[in-house]
Amino acid sequence: MSIKARFQPLLQERLQGSLYRNRPLVTSAQNTTMQINGLKVINFSSNDYLGLAHHPDIRQALIEGLQSDDISYGSGAAHLVTGHHLHHHLAEDEIADWLNCERALLFSTGYMANLAVQQALMQSNDIILADKLNHASLIDGALHSQATLKRYPHLDMTALENRLQKAAQKHQETGGVSMIVTDGVFSMDGDLAPLKAIQQLAQKYHAWLLVDDAHGFGVLGKHGKGCFEYFGLEPDENTILVGTLGKAFGCSGAFIAGNSVLIETLIQFARPYIYTTAMPPLNALAIRKALKQVQHAQALRETLQQHIQQFRQGALDIGLQLLDSPSPIQAIILGQSDTALAWSELLKQQGFWVNAIRPPTVPSGQARLRVTLSANHQPEQIKQLLTALKHCQETLGALKNDQLTSE
Repeated sequence: MSIKARFQPLLQERLQGSLYRNRPLVTSAQNTTMQINGLKVINFSSNDYLGLAHHPDIRQALIEGLQSDDISYGSGAAHLVTGHHLHHHLAEDEIADWLNCERALLFSTGYMANLAVQQALMQSNDIILADKLNHASLIDGALHSQATLKRYPHLDMTALENRLQKAAQKHQETGGVSMIVTDGVFSMDGDLAPLKAIQQLAQKYHAWLLVDDAHGFGVLGKHGKGCFEYFGLEPDENTILVGTLGKAFGCSGAFIAGNSVLIETLIQFARPYIYTTAMPPLNALAIRKALKQVQHAQALRETLQQHIQQFRQGALDIGLQLLDSPSPIQAIILGQSDTALAWSELLKQQGFWVNAIRPPTVPSGQARLRVTLSANHQPEQIKQLLTALKHCQETLGALKNDQLTSE
């Protein structure tokens, strides 16, 4: 059987089911106003929550870095060969200091980080207990580990404790440990994991805790330290923090933070770290500059929260039902994929870029518009988006929560 014969019918099936995906072509800098597919639009689909992706100080640092003889664009090799530049090392130290952790470790992507930590740490007698709405990278990391994966219903602490109790009984017979794995901020719903309850359960049952706070770092907490700071908590010695640097930091890459033994174990055993070329040293330089911006971005975080409240109140005023989210991620559930695509297309015609999110990224029957807000948005732009959404509602209609059906 040829490649074409196997996959052409599957591609056609996705197309007919309104599930086909296309890559938008960007011909401008990442910002709140952009040129996408030849259209000048106000962008409400970026994870650049603090507006740092185009920050002049970071751009200037890169220009100066390129002019220096001490740094190249390419790293040339893996970290364990000759690719570990001083800027990588300093970025790791500065992230660890910021989070009050012993050490941090850079990865080229958040996906790689989530693959690495579960593969390297979890063994055949271990059990991973994961929230059912975890990011795909967390799911894949668990599936590629030697551990048994058990998923619990989204945010259901009773179900999580039941699974922990059963896992503890099994560990008494076979050995092993449990690891609770959760997003801090869930990327499609925008809601937060109940970290206080989760941490208490982890400590009660002697479980390790992995929190992917990709959408929390930089945004939540007085100093932008993410969900733990937001809830007034401190990670313990069995907590593993994962953060990405391509969202609020406006750069690219990711990090894992925790105790020294954790980080050294990943350096020695994590295949996605060992067998890949290090990120460009210039990106590590940009990360260091972005971290300084994040540390002093209280005004930006306050502005972002004002935007979130403006949008949520405006959506309520026009009768749109949003998921409960204190984060910049605001989801409008529309049900069917073709409905979400129609809303997204009508918004483009009005000058707004808001992606339609469809299965398998979200469960069947929960296709949606995923509105993301940035501190760089202006209140007038949010007001205009709400007017455009009202037009979509009047023109295309919206499903109520009790009308959502499976696709």
